[in-house]
Amino acid sequence: MEPRCALTIAGSDSGGGAGIQADLRTFSAFGVHATTALTAVTAQNTRTVSAVVPLRPRDVVAQVDAVLEDFPIRAVKTGMLAEPGIVLAVAQLAEQNRLAHLIVDPVLVSSTGSLLLADGGIEAYRDALIPQAELITPNLPEAAALAGVDVRDLRDVASLAAVARALQRLGARAVLVKGGHVTSPGAAVHSPDVLVLADEVVVLEAERVATVNDHGTGCSLSAAIAAGLALDRSLPDAVRDAKAFVLAALRGAERWHLGGGHGPIDHFGWGT
Repeated sequence: MEPRCALTIAGSDSGGGAGIQADLRTFSAFGVHATTALTAVTAQNTRTVSAVVPLRPRDVVAQVDAVLEDFPIRAVKTGMLAEPGIVLAVAQLAEQNRLAHLIVDPVLVSSTGSLLLADGGIEAYRDALIPQAELITPNLPEAAALAGVDVRDLRDVASLAAVARALQRLGARAVLVKGGHVTSPGAAVHSPDVLVLADEVVVLEAERVATVNDHGTGCSLSAAIAAGLALDRSLPDAVRDAKAFVLAALRGAERWHLGGGHGPIDHFGWGT
């Protein structure tokens, strides 16, 4: 049976834990053929990002054009877009109805704390790309930055739902706020994500896995959602499947020692 195809528009992680590399593994784990458009090359490992070299926006568009003219792309996800010009270029492609089932993971900062988006990028997301998205998947710091609120105020499900609604008003059809950074009572054992649809709020609970091997969880989650949509899953079901996939990948890598910082997750069940 011929595989479905999906596209990731994202940066390269030389340590292999996040970015294009995580997306490729995630698509493959779901049996989806992965195509790519590279936005930036990074020099990074589990401890730090030491260099970021963005591509020119027209070179990103050229990659997308090449893929779309030859592959039946059923879903698209974005990861690290690096600079405002690339954000705007991807938004223009979406405005032309060329990016099916667009999942926007607004990557602003790496798990090691390095900035991954140049000045003006947040405004480009707000004004141009978010209104084109079927779903956006910010973590708490990203949601706070995009909504212009204090991340310290995002402490429970109600506040996550409120910031998701604020982001939805920017034009996204749905918003998934990832609650992995929640530090309220109970957060030591639960990791709530809040999915806000047009007329429904869905709270997705899962156990919190105590591990430093969490590099690439956001990339993998959004890629898994895109894979689910490429396989004709409904959006809520694709999100549930993706959360279960990432939870299993965290469990599998829980005791790995790949690198001295935030290590990769177990996309293929090697640790189970």
